[in-house]
Amino acid sequence: MGRELAITGHTELIGLVATPIRHSMSPQMHNAAFDALGLDYVYLVFEVGKEELKDTVAGLKAMKVRGWNVSMPNKGDIVQYLDHVSLVSELCGAINTVVNDNGVLTGTSTDGTGFVRALSENGLDIKGKKLVLLGAGGAAAAIMAQCAIDGAKEIVVFNKKDSFYAKAQERLKLIEEKTGVEMHLYDIDDKALLKQEIDSADVLANATSVGMVPHQDSCLVEESDLHEGLYVFDCVYNPKDTLLLQRAKKVGAIPVSGVYMLLYQGAESFKLWTGKEMPIEVARKAIGL
Repeated sequence: MGRELAITGHTELIGLVATPIRHSMSPQMHNAAFDALGLDYVYLVFEVGKEELKDTVAGLKAMKVRGWNVSMPNKGDIVQYLDHVSLVSELCGAINTVVNDNGVLTGTSTDGTGFVRALSENGLDIKGKKLVLLGAGGAAAAIMAQCAIDGAKEIVVFNKKDSFYAKAQERLKLIEEKTGVEMHLYDIDDKALLKQEIDSADVLANATSVGMVPHQDSCLVEESDLHEGLYVFDCVYNPKDTLLLQRAKKVGAIPVSGVYMLLYQGAESFKLWTGKEMPIEVARKAIGL
């Protein structure tokens, strides 16, 4: 999609700082939204790794760039170069959005907000609900932190019992201490316990890469693990209709595609930078959805 608005001396710059990054759909999404609202902004990507991150942040700040997204491998490292971080970023240890208010840099993560809003748009308020989460990495940490802040009743996380397991336990303990939400971490290979926890859950979410192209024939749960009325969320959005979501539909569960999380985390960042609501349908069309 081409730019409808001309770049001027007043155009505000928004960026994405990550590597590799040329495949990102964020420029199409945000620039289409800027154009639709007649906002004099432009969104560009910057190929930046950990080694260049400190200088990049200093340069963006010096140039009075309004804000930027952050993706791998910089989500954790950027914290040390910011003035403030939100509670959710304190809890999940990651940043995906930075706002520059007259030289004061504030970082937050909108990934969890995107997850909660995606559920809300599909009819579920996370408050008072039980969430079973597959995976404990970056996306999972943001989801569990935001759901805890928003009043989930209980969050049960299943992860491989590998070298990352102890770190995940520390993350859950911090979230539980700060929010008072009941948190549990279990071995994902304990299939009987996984089914037992799903049986009493309101939401099941896959925050791993299992099921993503080229492994779209993989799934961490069986059809028999799911039940009617369960919200089944897959953070994987390539393919859009994952094997997990297909199994959910077969048993009368409510499938929610990760594409909604992509849209709504972007919409939250958009609002933080511009003060405006992102036109969701415009953004969706811009990325071919």
